[in-house]
Amino acid sequence: MKKVLMVIFLAVAGVGNTLMAQQPKVVVSDKTGWHKIGETTVKFEKEKDEVVIMGADKFASLKFKVTDASIDLISADVYYDNGTSENIDIRTPLKVSGETKVFNIKGGEHDLKKVVLVYKTLPNSKDEKAHVEIWGLKTNADKNNKK
Repeated sequence: MKKVLMVIFLAVAGVGNTLMAQQPKVVVSDKTGWHKIGETTVKFEKEKDEVVIMGADKFASLKFKVTDASIDLISADVYYDNGTSENIDIRTPLKVSGETKVFNIKGGEHDLKKVVLVYKTLPNSKDEKAHVEIWGLKTNADKNNKK
């Protein structure tokens, strides 16, 4: 009986952890313009977060926004579906409701696979965690050139 209870407990704990894990945002719109393509809540115990990009994931530029608490956003490693990657040197302390400048992706629009954010959380009196949003710009350059 104890083994059965232990198995049930572990199964319930595993389901709880899965539900609390970050779910990838699926980009469904292919309209030209800015789209929120991912987000994460950064923790004080680590300084790197991976955000998977899925769906209509072809973007020409990126920018980053922060809510809830300030953060020092150091860089973003952008991984493309074709196996290549690019490091974006951000080095921008962001206050609540702040955003970075626009970073153009080298070579125009690319299919994004994931973005790895490197940051330092900034101390605050409420121990709030920063919520970081990743925004991507669709230009649909390949579709516009086929007219």
